[in-house]
Amino acid sequence: MTSQYSHTVTRIDIPTGIAYDDFVAAFEKAAPAFDPGPVERIVETGGSWDDVRAAVAANAPHDMVRYARINTTPLFGTAGHTTRSVEYLTGNHVIAERMFRHDPRALLYAPLRMLVFSDGDGNAVLTMHRPSDEFGSLGIPEVTTVGEDLDRIVVGLLRVCGVDASEAFAGTSR
Repeated sequence: MTSQYSHTVTRIDIPTGIAYDDFVAAFEKAAPAFDPGPVERIVETGGSWDDVRAAVAANAPHDMVRYARINTTPLFGTAGHTTRSVEYLTGNHVIAERMFRHDPRALLYAPLRMLVFSDGDGNAVLTMHRPSDEFGSLGIPEVTTVGEDLDRIVVGLLRVCGVDASEAFAGTSR
């Protein structure tokens, strides 16, 4: 039996006021690339979830890692575009598990998809869907709470990058 559900999300566009290259460097430092090696070794050796928690915490100094980075600038440059952009899949295994245990569909929205692009002045703009909206769409209070936690984590991550995004995420409580 097929089901259909509609939900509304809020897209947040955050002008950083920081030069594109500088913001991308700060973002990638604050949310380092995911290192699968430690987690793979834990699985291979029969380690525990506590071991995974520790490995993820060591890899995610600000609670987030980058699972993927898609630099669209070179490709779209061949079509004559000058706007620079890079897409990220950003998240945390341990946080995702807090939702997965209630509903595997939470993985439709985890990891978070973020886009950084350059504005007319060459500064970075970060855009994404508000996590609390995405995860709240499942209608499970425990999952919604994690989405709200992710709103705060993103605000903290951006603060590390030199951007105060707290106003953009204001009013996320349901």
